[in-house]
Amino acid sequence: MPKPRVTADGPLAAEINARLSEHVEILPWQVALDGSAEPVAGIYTYGHPRVDGGMLDRLPGVRIISNYGVGVDHIVLADVAARKIPVGNTPGVLDGATADMAFTLLLASARRLVEGDRYARSPGFTVYDPGYMLGREVHDATIGIVGLGRIGRQIARRARAFDMTVVYHNRRTRPEGDAALEARYIGFEELLKISDYVVLSVPLSPATRGLIGRDQLALMKPTATLINVARGPIVNTASLTEALTERRILAAALDVTDPEPLPRNHPLLKLDNVTIAPHLGSATVQTRQQMADISIENLLRGLRGEPLLFEVRA
Repeated sequence: MPKPRVTADGPLAAEINARLSEHVEILPWQVALDGSAEPVAGIYTYGHPRVDGGMLDRLPGVRIISNYGVGVDHIVLADVAARKIPVGNTPGVLDGATADMAFTLLLASARRLVEGDRYARSPGFTVYDPGYMLGREVHDATIGIVGLGRIGRQIARRARAFDMTVVYHNRRTRPEGDAALEARYIGFEELLKISDYVVLSVPLSPATRGLIGRDQLALMKPTATLINVARGPIVNTASLTEALTERRILAAALDVTDPEPLPRNHPLLKLDNVTIAPHLGSATVQTRQQMADISIENLLRGLRGEPLLFEVRA
């Protein structure tokens, strides 16, 4: 029997491409969309291509969308649900890796590690001076976690190991978080005012888009650092650039930006008080392997009309 056809944005990682090709015929994204190829039965989203009703109307044979990752803000779930197409994702497996990345960024920013690395490699570093490049301590500081979901709880656990005071804001309180993590629920504005490190760990939604803008940055301490391991559009890039340029907050450490990547001449890239990673939150060998396993299995189950390992509900 012929293999079912699916389309995937890419290029895919070589291992994923090889594993998928054992079971399906993979059509390039644009080839599937331009209407010149045979209909496809599935969509595999590897990056963050937009999938909406207009696209699905051009691919009427689709019966499964499998996402490589947990976040599905690029998929219009209402449009998908209206067509009764299941959407699979990979929750749970990337929580620890993303929490590790949050703390990597927090520590690197606090101790000015990227600046220090550049200076240590430069011709200018010829004499050790104990008075230069002073950073900020992490232990005994206050961390404010916006979003105490699976990843947020992992971040809180790491913060307690560093003897940090943990406060959080969520749509609702989490008594289990308060008790097990020694974390205290407070209002959003209060969190911004008292935290030395504000960590964003919320999904992108209409309610969180632009959550951090000029007014919110103005509430933060001038010695505070903003860390974003969620999604770029949660932060207003222009407002953040302004706040960092004018030193109204101390620093930012970003795994995600808006847009992503930033234009190569963007002023944020020229600032020495911002640390930027190229969206590495789940980028570990172990986590990416599990993401591949689950997303491929979700795709194959959907093509067979079977229940998915993990299905997103609109």
